[in-house]
Amino acid sequence: MSTHPSQIAASALVDRLPVTLPRLHEMKRLGDPIVMVTAYDFPSARAAEAAGVDVVLVGDSGAMTVLGYPSTVGVELDEMLMLARAVRRGLRTPLLVGDLPFGSYEVSDEQAVATALRFIKEAGCDAVKLEGGGPTSCARARAIVGAGIPVMGHVGLTPQTATALGGYRAQGRNADAAARIAAEAVALQDAGCFSIVFEAIPSDVAALIMQRIEVPVIGIGAGPSTDGQVLVFHDLLGIREGLGARFVKRYANLQDEMAAGVAAFAGDVRTRRYPAPEHGYGIDSQELAAFAERSRA
Repeated sequence: MSTHPSQIAASALVDRLPVTLPRLHEMKRLGDPIVMVTAYDFPSARAAEAAGVDVVLVGDSGAMTVLGYPSTVGVELDEMLMLARAVRRGLRTPLLVGDLPFGSYEVSDEQAVATALRFIKEAGCDAVKLEGGGPTSCARARAIVGAGIPVMGHVGLTPQTATALGGYRAQGRNADAAARIAAEAVALQDAGCFSIVFEAIPSDVAALIMQRIEVPVIGIGAGPSTDGQVLVFHDLLGIREGLGARFVKRYANLQDEMAAGVAAFAGDVRTRRYPAPEHGYGIDSQELAAFAERSRA
């Protein structure tokens, strides 16, 4: 009797242990690529779980992909917590990281720790992520780590401050900018971050910075030298209009399939092809007759 590949994969996942911070560091040491995706709800979390990814980020990109904001800046903390709780209910093995939204950690160390605590206590996240490697971000990271909460850093293109960076564009494309990103990455590492995201950095620049980083680095548009890769769920599955950033590789085109499915349903309803007899429920003829009699009374 043959076994379908999906059955083999499902069987392997049953025995898979939850991903921990020591496991991620061991993967870096062994050169095992780390797989990370974003997720924003129960179905996307279940897809990540079934695929056996290592890390799931409840990214503030959910502001745009599922909540309809024009950028990540407008999303509220309570909205991010709602998304994170839904994702938590769908995960068993990947490490779950919650993205601290803009305005929820910059004011003070106390604000940053309080926000991070909510992600851990209310949403069940294993860690949090914050953007930037300047003095403020590093201070907040150090404070959160000091409170016993793991922190993932993020350098290069930081969407929350994209306006200050000149828009959604690659960073580190001259020597000064590359040196700044390198310094920020090292500073986040020194602040205690267990991992750092490199976004939209020239591949050769990322490769040189990697020589100075001892914690796992997750790349997105930073070339193949990083310890792992991440893509936004809606980008990699094509659940959005447009092509997305240069670094996006689409593995499906679900937006087109969803639109086609809804259009087919609408067509069936308008031509009365749906519902067909097989979509309905029956009733015993005697019960129907009795009901009809009562209806005439």
